[in-house]
Amino acid sequence: MANELGRKVIHRYLYARSWALGDRKSPLASTPCLIKLNGDCDLSEQLAPFSAITDDEIPQTLTISANLPLSPPKFKNNSPVLSTKIGHVLPPSLDEADAGESAGKGGLLPISWQRLNHDSSLMNLDTEPSIIVLVDAVQLATQQRKLVDALCVIKNRFPGSLIWTPGLGGPDNLAVLTWFGVDIFDLSRSRQCAASNILLTGSGPRELTENASESAEIESQVVHWELAINEVKSRLADGTLRTLVEQQSLNSPSLVEHLRYHDKVTRGNPNVGISHVAKETILHCNSHASLSNPVVTKWVDFIINEYQVPENLDNILILLPCSARKPYRMSKSHRKFLDAIGNSAFHEVMVTSPLGLVPRDLEEVWPASHYDIPVTGEWSLDEIDRTQKMLESLVGKNHYHTVINHSSMSFVLDGVDYYETRKGLTATSREALNQLRETVSKASKNHQFRNRKHHKILLDNFTSIARYKMENDSWLSNVNIRGKPPFWRIELEGKQIALWSNDRRGFSLAKTSIPILFEKSSLKKIHLKADVSWKGDIFSNIVESFDSGINSGDDLLVMQNSQAIGLARATASGWEWSTTPGMIAKGHQRL
Repeated sequence: MANELGRKVIHRYLYARSWALGDRKSPLASTPCLIKLNGDCDLSEQLAPFSAITDDEIPQTLTISANLPLSPPKFKNNSPVLSTKIGHVLPPSLDEADAGESAGKGGLLPISWQRLNHDSSLMNLDTEPSIIVLVDAVQLATQQRKLVDALCVIKNRFPGSLIWTPGLGGPDNLAVLTWFGVDIFDLSRSRQCAASNILLTGSGPRELTENASESAEIESQVVHWELAINEVKSRLADGTLRTLVEQQSLNSPSLVEHLRYHDKVTRGNPNVGISHVAKETILHCNSHASLSNPVVTKWVDFIINEYQVPENLDNILILLPCSARKPYRMSKSHRKFLDAIGNSAFHEVMVTSPLGLVPRDLEEVWPASHYDIPVTGEWSLDEIDRTQKMLESLVGKNHYHTVINHSSMSFVLDGVDYYETRKGLTATSREALNQLRETVSKASKNHQFRNRKHHKILLDNFTSIARYKMENDSWLSNVNIRGKPPFWRIELEGKQIALWSNDRRGFSLAKTSIPILFEKSSLKKIHLKADVSWKGDIFSNIVESFDSGINSGDDLLVMQNSQAIGLARATASGWEWSTTPGMIAKGHQRL
């Protein structure tokens, strides 16, 4: 790995990153940031930690210099200084043409669409670049899909590199480009706007307001850059960047197009995801674009393709509306629903946007326990279609004989007895609750359904969560659940193997669980190099191999010499493990 630039990830979300630059113990700047070009106004080193110049030779030489001491190991004097030949760049429309460029080596790597398509040596570089320049980014942005495809390829091949898209960024698309993985931006568009007496703001370029003390001078343009950069950094830190991205994508039709395609590409990547977040994280779903958020679509795909109903619970399916309070069962409305149903032997599933369906047994996990959405009482055609498909899959793979719908969405189902108990009424009205109670009684009168004991309900929930967050639920065979909320002890033969925390909404696995998890193959694995002594957290330089599909937040089994030696929790998704500097998993149990 190239070591010209000291950096570590301080905040991450899917492809978006905020990198601390310089000494990890005392970083001097962070991304997203600006790079100062020749002729720019004065910029602070924290805002623009890099400068770039090109000469007049053919082919041009690009030199990027740090404006701060950012090079390890001593972090003295302003460094590094990175230089490379740009070479001849063909228009992206000439996909089949090959200009014969070879990939540069060292810390600075220029990449074009033509090079991505024809230069096989990009896959076998001697060193990992510190900074990658997508030299034809502006042209790629004007062609359908190519910008997103290029950034996704670069991001997955060089996850530890900073990416600069010259001339493309502005305060009006900074959040979206950061979401795509871009780290470094320049003032090119702002300088063009200043020359035309137009102000480039976070909402796009606009004319100056009459009779107002506004200016289009470059210093005023920089103010809007600072506001936009600080906003993105703040949103990355609190996990709400996606909300800003959806808002900002509406600044232009091309941004909407790019975001929709990026969501589609990300949906198909099993290595890009999050399995656990801090309890205070909120997934804001304020627009129709939330339907294509990869967090949401991965949930939908799981429910359709992988979700299993708890054993012996697929007899009567009861569809209920969601609630503002999470988990749902803690809300006043759901306490009324549970009272009207009167039996825990039925499978309760919530109908909600944008997730579609949320089974009661998964209501405590991300993202079901963390989303927030405005309630309008109206469903879009996309929401109806998505939820219908999820419900058809759920009914088709199980043995329900009756579906009782107390939600506000209507469905068409074959092969089951189907009842709607709302019929335009408010869900918690006396009439609607009485109708729910009577319908449940009628549907179950010819069958014997015993209430599940609290221990059985907890075990059903934990097995569903294990299937969702882990490789399987086999490690929960023959366990007992003890304790009281917010913590539940999971014990096997009198020994605690895990703790469930309602506050954390996840498992805390004990050291005693390691042999069981290994025997049952219940966790993805990290294999450490045979000659390393593992004492703390996991860094890429001590990892020999790892299982595919690792998502940030996953619990992992640490292996060495074919033996299970501990547990760790992923702090980064598997796609970025190979070259990302810094910790990739946090160790928390060792034998």
